[in-house]
Amino acid sequence: MIAKLRGILDMAGTDSAVIDVGGVGYLVFCSGRTLSRLGEPGAPVTVIVETQVREDHIHLFGFAEARERDWFRLLTTVQGVGSRVALAILSVLAPDDVANAIMAQDKAALTRADGVGPKLAGRILSELKDKTGSIGVPGKAGAAAGIAAAAPMGDRSDAPAGATGDTLVEDAVSALVNLGYGRSDAFAAVRTAMGDLGTGTSLARLIPRALKELAR
Repeated sequence: MIAKLRGILDMAGTDSAVIDVGGVGYLVFCSGRTLSRLGEPGAPVTVIVETQVREDHIHLFGFAEARERDWFRLLTTVQGVGSRVALAILSVLAPDDVANAIMAQDKAALTRADGVGPKLAGRILSELKDKTGSIGVPGKAGAAAGIAAAAPMGDRSDAPAGATGDTLVEDAVSALVNLGYGRSDAFAAVRTAMGDLGTGTSLARLIPRALKELAR
């Protein structure tokens, strides 16, 4: 089982690269994100490898970082998500962005990838919403780490987070989405703001702080 390759980049295409290791060229399928980090032919490269063995082939999938490899593994556990679709998702979304999209239940973010329609995106969000913790989530933990969806706004602008912290985060995300921000971006900003302000904050403080995060 091949777990890592270190060699010279022989050539790179739209979805794969050939890495020369001691005179042997290995064909490695990669996301666009990883391919963009390999450099020009002739450059020394190192990729983390996921080896898939099937009855009719052996395929190598290469990743610039372990976190991308881990998300590849998790994505391919979803029915209908094959290796190519998983790479397509990781080509348009960085690992942290995939985590944010799933926690925010942001179907639109996933449908940016080739081969991912609304139905498949919904299945990915549904099946992985409780599994992001197995890889870890980006940003600060805070009280928002477990939020999966945004609910309609309520009249709680002065309520402290406390026992309703999850609801306040949901309301803050909903407010930012109504202002025109993408669901995943809004969710990430609110999570970061919640981590900074703590569980005793209010919606009136949370939204402006999240807006500052979005403005960075």
